[in-house]
Parts: sequence; structure tokens; C-alpha cells
Amino acid sequence: MEYRRMGKSGLQLSVLSFGSWVTFANQTDDDINDRLMSIAYENGVNFFDNAEVYSAGMSEEMMGRILKKKGWDRSSFVLSSKAFFGWKGEGKKPNQHGLGRKHLMEACDEALQRLQVEYLDLYYCHRADKNVPIEEVVRTMNTLIQQGKIFYWGTSEWSAAEIMEANMIARELGLEGPAVEQPEYNLFNRRKMESEFLSIFDNIGMGSTIWSPLASGLLTGKYNNGVPEGSRMSLEGYEWLKDRTLLEDKISRVRQLGAFAQELGVSLPTLCIAWCIQNPNVTTAILGATKESQLLENFKALEVLSVLTEEVREKIDDIMGTKPEAVR
Repeated sequence: MEYRRMGKSGLQLSVLSFGSWVTFANQTDDDINDRLMSIAYENGVNFFDNAEVYSAGMSEEMMGRILKKKGWDRSSFVLSSKAFFGWKGEGKKPNQHGLGRKHLMEACDEALQRLQVEYLDLYYCHRADKNVPIEEVVRTMNTLIQQGKIFYWGTSEWSAAEIMEANMIARELGLEGPAVEQPEYNLFNRRKMESEFLSIFDNIGMGSTIWSPLASGLLTGKYNNGVPEGSRMSLEGYEWLKDRTLLEDKISRVRQLGAFAQELGVSLPTLCIAWCIQNPNVTTAILGATKESQLLENFKALEVLSVLTEEVREKIDDIMGTKPEAVR
């Protein structure tokens, strides 16, 4: 396993990490999750990602039970959660979601209880909140740091302007700004990581824990001939994944990329994950899995890094046609 420093912070994350979005409580049970997390940990993964909204809090509860059972040294792994959406579904009340101080403070305590830990290494603002002043968010996250409940705070799917504003406010107040952003990043979604965020990587030294490196499974090739039963795009409530990604043009490009991967002698998923982590601004790529074989195969992406020569990357760009213009 390779470990990378999270931006300019002192925290080191495994370049491949493990997350519970969609899978925990939807596709997997405690026994499967125990095995998957154990495989990840045994292969050097030290970062486990979660959020209050995942399976309405059940994902955190499941991960908490496994961590309690495994008894791993708490200093040996990094644990995260996120707040914004709340976990009470459509019945949530006004202060049970968003980034107001009340929800952030209460949501953090709830996450700690569900995960059965005394602190979170990373705590994210899961989206920006137009209804809450960013100064309130910055102050609240720093209060949580001062209380010892979180070590670093970050953002997820914020714009570069919002992240810069949070950092400027933090600097003015002598407080800690967001140290990490968690954006979607894959061969279909490149603009933020390769264009919008470049100045923040350069000037602020932000880390990134990217999600969906395989575009919700689209880049594995398993949707090339339709939606398989039991896959995440077939799950009730996740139809938006299908609507957003199952376009014939994308499928055509995935087929071409699969043929190119075959020429290179590597699997399509490992090529796509390796492509993500070859970006030096990626601290870690969060993997999701429902099967042991799937997770073990994804770890082979580390071996595929050496295949990604400049010529290979240019060929991938030609096939995908998704490279954004870099703006500095």
C-alpha cells in the first residue's frame, strides 16, 4: 500500500480506502462487511469513510459494530463521517439537517455514538449550505476540534469559491480551515479535480478523498449490456444513477476503454482506479465493494500505475473525450 499526506496536513491516508455508501445495509450485511473491512485493513487500508445519511444512520451503526468487534488499535486507522442531509429522511425537522451549529454539533455526537468511537479523524460538511453563513460553519467545526471530537474538518462537493471563502474566514479568525475536499472524480467527471480546484491545491494545500472512481460501476463494464440484478443501479432509490450515467455514448466509450485495457493486459476497473490515483492531487480513492473478489481485484490498481505512461494516458483521453481545459 502507498500512503499519501492529506494536502499540507500531517495526516497520512492509504491511497486506496474503503467506503460504505450504497453498499452497507442495502447490499451487504454485518458478516460481509466484516470480511470486506478486514480484507481492506489487512491490505494496508487505513481510511474508512461514512456519513450520517448513508442508509439513514444504519451504515454508521454497522461499521461501528465491526470496528468494536475487530478491536483494531484506534490510532492505526482513520475514520470519517459527514453531516448535512440528516438521517431522519423525509420526516426531518428544520434543525435536523443542514450546516447550522445545532445540527453539526448534534450530528457529530450521533455519529460518534453510532460508530462507537470517541473521536472522528475527519468530519465533512457534506454539501454547502446557502442558508448558513460560512463563518458559522468554520467556527462550529473548530469548536468540535477544540472539544477533541474531530481532528480535521473538510468539505464534500463544495465549489472552489466556497472552499476559498471558508479558508479566508478561518485565516482571519485564526482558526483551521477545511483541510480536505471529497469530490466525485472519475473518467466521466474530471472538471473539479483537474481544473476548478487547481489553485486551491497549489495555494491552500488541500487534500482530496475522491469518491466513485468507477462512476458507480459504469467503468467496470458490467452495465455494457444492461443493468444486472442486484447492482447498485438496480436498487430502489438509486434510479438517479441510471438516469445520469446510462447513456449510450458513455457505454460506447466504456466498451472502447475495455478493449484498450485488454490490449494492456489489465482489467478495466484496475485501469480506471489507477488512472484516478495517478493524479498527484488525489490523496485517496474511496472504494466500495459487495464481494471479496471485487475488492481484491481493485487493489491491483496499485500494480497498474506503472502501465500509465504519458502515451497510455493520451490514448485514454482520446477514447473518453472528457479531459477539461486546465485553468490556473
